Amino acid sequence: MRTKLFGIVVGASLLLAAVPVLAHHSFSAEFDAQLPATLRGTVTKVERVNPHGWIFIDVKGSDGKVVNWAIETGGPLALARRGVTRDTLPIGMEIIASGFRAKNGSPTINGEDIRLPDGRKLFVGSSAGDTPYATRAKQAEEQADSNK
Repeated sequence: MRTKLFGIVVGASLLLAAVPVLAHHSFSAEFDAQLPATLRGTVTKVERVNPHGWIFIDVKGSDGKVVNWAIETGGPLALARRGVTRDTLPIGMEIIASGFRAKNGSPTINGEDIRLPDGRKLFVGSSAGDTPYATRAKQAEEQADSNK
């Protein structure tokens, strides 16, 4: 009886652990590499969550209306390794974010870089292999290898 209960608990645990994996997506499933975007705005919220973090900024449009944009980033550990800590982006800070627009037209980008007021440029993107950033990095690496 104990062995059967243990098997059920292990099986249920494995199923529950798989749920977050189902929520993960590739860059090309949601974002368009042909739609680059650069946004200047004020930080309103930062979510350091897995598998992707989020930075929210208020961006004033040419019509004067303010739109809250969501910037998808790498997860908390990836951001920390790149120098983006809890204190890097205080609410109210103005940043410039570059990335690629969502295919569904929502005010969402897959973030690539952010530029801070002091001029620092930090990579915030996902480490997924099919992002434009990863593709360019791979091409540069291949070019360097071919020049040896």
